[in-house]
Amino acid sequence: MQHRIVVLGAGYAGAIAAGRLARRLRREDVAITLVNAEPDFVERVRMHQLATGQQLRPRPFAEMFAGTGVEFRLARVTAVDADRRSVTVVDADGTEDVVEYDTLVYALGSGWHDQGVPGAAEHAHQIASRSGALRLRERLAGLAAGQSVVVVGGGLTGLEAATEIAEARPDLDVALAARGGLGDWLSPKGRRHLRKVFGKLGITVHENTAVTAVEDDHVVTADGASIPSAATVWTTGFAVHPIARASSLEVTDSGRIVVDATMRSVSHPDVYAIGDAALATGPGDKPLRMSCASGTPMAWQAADSIAARLTGGKLPNAPLRYFNQCISLGRREGLIQYVTADDRAVNAALTGRFAARYKEFICKSAAWGVANPMLGMPTRRRAVRQQAPAEAAVGTAA
Repeated sequence: MQHRIVVLGAGYAGAIAAGRLARRLRREDVAITLVNAEPDFVERVRMHQLATGQQLRPRPFAEMFAGTGVEFRLARVTAVDADRRSVTVVDADGTEDVVEYDTLVYALGSGWHDQGVPGAAEHAHQIASRSGALRLRERLAGLAAGQSVVVVGGGLTGLEAATEIAEARPDLDVALAARGGLGDWLSPKGRRHLRKVFGKLGITVHENTAVTAVEDDHVVTADGASIPSAATVWTTGFAVHPIARASSLEVTDSGRIVVDATMRSVSHPDVYAIGDAALATGPGDKPLRMSCASGTPMAWQAADSIAARLTGGKLPNAPLRYFNQCISLGRREGLIQYVTADDRAVNAALTGRFAARYKEFICKSAAWGVANPMLGMPTRRRAVRQQAPAEAAVGTAA
């Protein structure tokens, strides 16, 4: 009888986990199914590029996983019953079905979070999804020279969005509203370079500014000031998919599934959670931030743990840790901020064109790893290289 492994979600974490499981468990008594609501892979780390008109290479899952032993199912997940070990899905034709599993890998990720700010959901744009980036792209294309764009959020996503828009549309008046100081978590060298690039691109920075309301043509700040905005881009953090909270899985107040060091649910041992959907700890017992950089090694850890438990092998024990933060500042500038194992900035940083090329290499490598699931996968390394600022931690957002 086959052991049924079902992977929910095919972002970076889910797709990598499915491919790695296929590589580790090439045997007839294991069946792997990958469920995703979209037919092709979304490079979420490039949504700010998509929003400014750049084209991204299509990567259909059916082609990626052909011949790997992974069955790809185009369907939307609507419920998880962790006690009965089943998942309810709706296929592309609208048919509802129940999929049973022996092992579940939950990787449904996160979406944008309006933080409950009045008007944000109605008037702001988001780049946490392809559909959101395409809507912003259409809006930006319709703006005339001299009109204003306000990016709300001073985390990695906000920095990338503001610089990308300002570089692509130098005729627009681009501003960034940050709850703290500009790049205040970076090293002195990193902050200097960031201010230099923002100055060259003509981006107005509103530091220590909390946006409390969004209107159609302006945003309102905590001190009652109004900042004109023909297009508001909201990048203040992410919220996880609500399905886990509706299940019997143990979750945090924010709905993230609590897992152990092997990415296994602490309440349901046949469920593993990875990526933004999971609360895993790194050095110093600090939660790993929401990012592709965390999700990728979490996927390795989960896949290797599942394979070890099914085959009687040794469980992985290499720690999850960080090395750097990679930030694109348009197509010609970048910033590589080196950090401690628990994600605190150190003095070392790379800047300029070399940093931009470094960041581009990281993004291409991440996409290549997804597109080639049976090739080139690390086996023991668990270094969390911060390669995905488009999924920046809520804690660094404005």
